[in-house]
Amino acid sequence: MREVGLKLTPQRFAVLDFLVRSREHPTADKISAALNRRFPRASRATIYNTLNALRDAGLVHEVYMDDAVARFDANLDRHHHFVCRVCDRLEDVPYEAVGELPAPRLGAGHKVENYEIVMRGVCAACQRR
Repeated sequence: MREVGLKLTPQRFAVLDFLVRSREHPTADKISAALNRRFPRASRATIYNTLNALRDAGLVHEVYMDDAVARFDANLDRHHHFVCRVCDRLEDVPYEAVGELPAPRLGAGHKVENYEIVMRGVCAACQRR
């Protein structure tokens, strides 16, 4: 955090630590609920402000799916996502699993800087059920 100019507060550390350890791509509400067990005085506004600061500093990504609710991802490696239509779980898919795609043909003046593929289906756990 210091490298990107953010003051290291206990709340910021706790939010980033939670996201780094999580593979669930939690929403702000889920993060708030989990952290309030450890920091009962961390307000919802503090969690949202912390997430915005971490996002703006490039330490986490916001991921939006069909429900249009922001989920947060601390995996900064280039990757794609898989969404289970049964349990709604969002999983990382390594970039190498898909590989390079041909350059899209867009209108003049467009420059693609990054892309993300979202795959949908049924996860292994739901298939076993």
